[in-house]
Amino acid sequence: MNPFLILAVAIGAEITATLALKAADGLTRPGPTVMVALGYGTALWLMSSSMDMLPIGIVYAIWAGVGMVGAALGGAILFGEPVTPLMILGIGVIAVGVGILAAAQAHA
Repeated sequence: MNPFLILAVAIGAEITATLALKAADGLTRPGPTVMVALGYGTALWLMSSSMDMLPIGIVYAIWAGVGMVGAALGGAILFGEPVTPLMILGIGVIAVGVGILAAAQAHA
């Protein structure tokens, strides 16, 4: 199976779990709390699987960068959290950093 597809599903599970963590209200709401446990468990299992096929630097850079963007956008859409121009700049800088790391790792 494609390791990038596995990683993409892992990131989706992690973003879902992170957003559910906010909705779980201190893990006091059962539905979101179950989503947190299942989401993080699935995310870590799939991330580990992708590391069997890809360098850890690539996996973690993509995981962290895409996860951060997904969590920020999800927070804005679901919880009305602000997204300021400075935050958008920060997201862009992280995206560029992930790209540079991936390119550097590919040439190593």
